[in-house]
Amino acid sequence: MATYLARRVVQAALILLGVSIITFALLYLLPADPVRQIAGRSATPATVDNIRRQLGLDQPFFVQYWRYLTNLLQGDLGRSYLQRSQVSELIASRLPATLILMAAGIACELALGLTMGLIAAVRRGTALDQSLMLASFVGVSAPQFVVGLMLLYVFGVQLGWLPISGYGTPAHVVLPALTLGILGAGWYSRMMRSSMIDVLRQDYIRTAHAKGLTRTIVLVRHALPNAILPIVAMIGIDIGIFMGGVVVVESVFGWPGIGQLTWQAIQRVDIPIIMGVTLVSAFAIVLGNLIADLAAPFIDPRIRLR
Repeated sequence: MATYLARRVVQAALILLGVSIITFALLYLLPADPVRQIAGRSATPATVDNIRRQLGLDQPFFVQYWRYLTNLLQGDLGRSYLQRSQVSELIASRLPATLILMAAGIACELALGLTMGLIAAVRRGTALDQSLMLASFVGVSAPQFVVGLMLLYVFGVQLGWLPISGYGTPAHVVLPALTLGILGAGWYSRMMRSSMIDVLRQDYIRTAHAKGLTRTIVLVRHALPNAILPIVAMIGIDIGIFMGGVVVVESVFGWPGIGQLTWQAIQRVDIPIIMGVTLVSAFAIVLGNLIADLAAPFIDPRIRLR
C-alpha cells in the first residue's frame, strides 16, 4: 500500500505540473490583454506599460512561469489582478457552496442513474428498458441551461415550491442539484446497465439462483457490489468536475460557487484566478480517482492495489 501511494503521489505531482504548464502557456498565448482590463480603456500607453512591468508580464514566458511555479510550491496561488485579493482566499470563500452543490448533485446522479440502470438491466429488452435508455439519452444530450431553466420555470415560477436563485437554505440547493442529477444520471444509468448485464451473465449469479436465493438477494448481495465498481471511478471524476465549478448551472441559479468565480475571471482575463481554479480542479480529479481506487478493494476484496 505504501509503495502504491508513493507512486500515485509522484504521478499526481507530474500531472499537476503538466496541467500548470499547459494552462499557463495557453493563457500566455491568449490574444486578450489582461493589462488592458486592469488599466481601462482610457489609460495611456505609459500607464499600460507601467502596469505590465509591475505585474511582470513584460518578461519572457519561461521567466513568468518559473516565478509562478516557485510561488506555487510555497502555497501561493497568486493575487487576483482585478479583485486585489489572494486567489487562495477567493477560492476558499466559494468552496463551501461548491462542496454543498457537489455532494447534492452527485447524490441526485446516483439516486436517479443507478435506479434507472438497475431496472433497465433487470428488464433488458423490454419496453421499460428502451424507455429508460431513451430518457437517459435525452438527459445526456440536453444542454445544462435548458434543463436548469425548465426546472426553474416549473418549480420556481409556476408552482412556487422552491426559490429560483440564491444560497443559504436546503431549499436553495434542490433545483441546481436536480439539474446536475438529471444531466449526470444518463451516464450513470447507461454504465450501470452495461455493467449489471455483464455481471448477471456470470456463473456465480446462476449458482446463487440455483441455491434458491431470492432475486432481490442475488441482485443486492452478489450482483450489485461487482457491477458498481465502474460507477465508483465515475464518481471520482465527477468530484473533480464539480470542484472546478459547474459554470452554467451556477450562473442559472445564482449559486455563489467556484464556477461563478471562474466565469467572472474568464470574462475579465484574470489569469491568476483561472490558473488557481484549474489547478484546484486538477487536484480534485486526481484526489477523487485516488479515493475511488482505494475504495475498490473494500467493495470487492479480490482487488489488490499494486
